[in-house]
Amino acid sequence: MPIYAEGNRLRLWYSPIPRGVFDIESPDFHLHERILRRIRSRRFQVRFDTAFEDVIRNCAMVERPRESVPWLLPELIDAFMDAHRLGYAHSVEAWREGRLVGGLYGLAVGHIFFGESAFHFETDASKVAFAELSVQLRARGFVLIDTRTVHPHTTSLGATEIPRNEFLERLRRAVQAPGFTGPWTDWRVR
Repeated sequence: MPIYAEGNRLRLWYSPIPRGVFDIESPDFHLHERILRRIRSRRFQVRFDTAFEDVIRNCAMVERPRESVPWLLPELIDAFMDAHRLGYAHSVEAWREGRLVGGLYGLAVGHIFFGESAFHFETDASKVAFAELSVQLRARGFVLIDTRTVHPHTTSLGATEIPRNEFLERLRRAVQAPGFTGPWTDWRVR
C-alpha cells in the first residue's frame, strides 16, 4: 500500500507483517449469516466492472480518521484507471434502484485479488459486493483476497493474518496461475 509524506509525495510502499488475507480456498472461510441473508433479500444488485471510475472516486472521498494525508491522490487514481483499461483493476458494485450505493475495487493478478478500498452509502452495500466477489473468485480458482491488514471490519468478514513467509509463498504460486485479464462485466451473480 502506498504511504504518502507531507506534500502528498509518495514516500514508500508498505508491506505489513503479518499479512491480512481472506483465505477463500480454505474450507474454513465462510460468509457471516447476516450478509448471506442480505444477499438473499436481493436488496442490492451486484455488478462487476460497470462503474470502475465511480467506485474509485467514491473510495477517494471516504474519510479515514487515522490518516493525516489522503492516500488516493489523482496520480494513483489515474494509475488504477490505466490498470482497469488493461484488464487488471476491477470494481464490484452494489446498486439499488438504479443508483450506485456501495462497492470496492482492487487488482487481480493470477489467482489473487488485492483489495484496495471500499465505500458505501447504504448499510451492508459494500459487504454484499465483497461477499459476491468472494463467491465469484472462489468459483474461478482464486486462492486469496489480500487485505494487507486486519481490523474489526475485515475480521467480521472473515479476514485472518498469515506470516510473511506463508504469504510470499502463496503469492508466488497464485501469480503464476493463469489470470482473468479483461473486463469482468460478464461475471454473473447468482
